[in-house]
Amino acid sequence: MAAKERVVVTGGAGFIGSHITDMLVEKGYEVLVIDDLSSGKKENINPKAKFTQVDIASPALLPVLKKFLPHYIIHEAAQISVSRSVRLPLEDARINITGALNLLDCAARNKVKKFIFASSGGTVYGGRAKCPANEFSPLDPDSPYGISKAVMEWYLRFYLTEYGLRYTALRYSNVYGPRQDPHGEAGVVAIFCRKLLSGETCVINGDGKYIRDYVYCKDVARANLLALKSAATGGFNIGTGIATDVNQLYSKINKVLGVKTKPKYGPHRAGDIRKSLLDWGKAKKVLGWEPLTGIDVGIGETAEFFKSERN
Repeated sequence: MAAKERVVVTGGAGFIGSHITDMLVEKGYEVLVIDDLSSGKKENINPKAKFTQVDIASPALLPVLKKFLPHYIIHEAAQISVSRSVRLPLEDARINITGALNLLDCAARNKVKKFIFASSGGTVYGGRAKCPANEFSPLDPDSPYGISKAVMEWYLRFYLTEYGLRYTALRYSNVYGPRQDPHGEAGVVAIFCRKLLSGETCVINGDGKYIRDYVYCKDVARANLLALKSAATGGFNIGTGIATDVNQLYSKINKVLGVKTKPKYGPHRAGDIRKSLLDWGKAKKVLGWEPLTGIDVGIGETAEFFKSERN
């Protein structure tokens, strides 16, 4: 029997990374999860995957990769909050630029076949981009978080040219679904689900008319698997192109949970852009990817997850 291909998933104890790990294991890959557990949870890690706790910015990362010798790296570990990046840009840069660059350099040293990078279509194009943004739209980020993702895409191009390290940057829209952290600042679907199930009042930032493109976590995981085996390099939007504002989202979650709680409205959140939608036509044409889970179905599955967690 042929040896299994080996894949490292950074952030594999987290929300998106754990769903990617599950799919890789299901497809027969040998997986090593690398996570510092600053936000990820051990219980999210697939029991058939290996696990090493290490910070991606640490010098200890290189010997871990030398021992495992991955064929591929899927990089999901990140500081994920836009507003936190505005308040703490140095911390954001340490994780999202210095840490990611350390991983990328280790990948080049270990002759990794391909590097899959979790970028952000919601922030790299910025608030001035046309909607829906496509991959010809200029990278024009408004926040340190968006800047860090754009910078890493340029580093990826450098490593391709200089070292021949193939890559795909997947520019996610707003990802939601089971296992999303409901206690942080990112992940409005998870936050609303937890608060409403606990009988708490939800706070909507600004007027609630901020438009986003919500894509389901398992669709995102599938995009990573398709990118892994594709010969294509460069950036790809991973979204739905469907506009949903926060008020509409809140109403959908209320309906699914069978509650009629009214939200409070707070101040605008620093770094938030008014409207963000992605054109995913390139991913369809090149990777054969498309979003398969509608938002009502996705919210239903997410709500069921948080119900079961509560019970």
